[in-house]
Amino acid sequence: MLKSLTKINLTTQIFIGMALGIAAGALFGEGILPLANPLADLFLRLLKMIIVPLIITSIISGVTGVGGAGSLGRMGIKTLAYYVTTSMLAILTGQLLVNIISPGVGAELGLQSQPQAVDASDQSLFGILLRMIPVNPIEAMAEGQILPIIFFCILFGIFMIQLEGKKREGLQNLFEAGFEVMMKLTGFVIALAPLGVFGLIARIVATTGFEPFKSLGIYFITVVAALIIHAVITLPLLLKLLGKLSATKYVKAMSPALMTAFSTSSSSATLPLTLECAENRAGISNRTTSFVMPLGATINMDGTALYECVAVIFIAQAYGIDLTMPQQAMVAITALLASIGAAGIPMAGLVMMSIVLKAVGLPLEGIGLILAVDRLLDMCRTTVNVWSDSCGTAIIGRSEGETEILQERSE
Repeated sequence: MLKSLTKINLTTQIFIGMALGIAAGALFGEGILPLANPLADLFLRLLKMIIVPLIITSIISGVTGVGGAGSLGRMGIKTLAYYVTTSMLAILTGQLLVNIISPGVGAELGLQSQPQAVDASDQSLFGILLRMIPVNPIEAMAEGQILPIIFFCILFGIFMIQLEGKKREGLQNLFEAGFEVMMKLTGFVIALAPLGVFGLIARIVATTGFEPFKSLGIYFITVVAALIIHAVITLPLLLKLLGKLSATKYVKAMSPALMTAFSTSSSSATLPLTLECAENRAGISNRTTSFVMPLGATINMDGTALYECVAVIFIAQAYGIDLTMPQQAMVAITALLASIGAAGIPMAGLVMMSIVLKAVGLPLEGIGLILAVDRLLDMCRTTVNVWSDSCGTAIIGRSEGETEILQERSE
């Protein structure tokens, strides 16, 4: 029995957990809480446990993966500028839609933790930027202060690149090995998601009935609509204006990679096919693709950043908290920085979203409900991530003087 269950993929297991949670909550009511509460709390505590070490190892190994100082030349600056710009455009698109549609306003999600407000210290934009600089990085790590940890890790990675020889190699191997360990540990925690979903969903249905799922449907539509706007309007416009290329022809050339990204939910696993499509179907040089695309698979996560921003604001709305503009700016900055450290694997964005929630002082409990639709959204946002990487590669290639892109290659 157990052996046959392990053969079922994680997505199916999560849906089974959700279905059983709905059924148990409806059938047993509050009588299921002695079982549901421990399962839900265990999953949330495990999720909290991995946040800080995952941030440290993923961001430092990601930054150092850019390469030496020579890699941060003209092409590197263009690439990083493109990635930051598109990620911020994606975040702003998500912010605009979630504030207009307000899927969480008035939602009865049955969330137990009821924070009265988020971090209420200096909420000016300068205050947010100032608090990103940790007075004591070790203390920030111990207290789980997310923005200061991210800021310190990015700086640490940048200056680690400047070391030479064995010193740099030893440190880089240490953090890369640490990241691999954390990914295995994260995989273990995510593997327990079906039990966590069962507990969280059963608890919600037992205490509030089926009302939360209406708001969840509106939230799902909001995220998908924002992703479509970014993928169909924003990125093609950049491709046309900056790359002077047809988005229709380019998406045809990259279609095998995009379909693979949708089915695998992994930008890293799709990378070999993305490189092959860009070079052999779109005609972009290996010099450009070999630098821009691996970097994009590491740090460029437009869809993930958009999703994190919408999800956090949705959860805040569900708690009845009206985030101010500076607080939403904090969400945007944290979503951008957290997306840099998001690994290109299925459901990595879910873990990174817990980072954004913690940064603004919201409980992780809200993750439980949106986990019900996360796998479908993961497929959509991964496709957007790979499409953004692809557009960036073409734009950078054109800016470097390449004229053969899409010339009789995708016909």
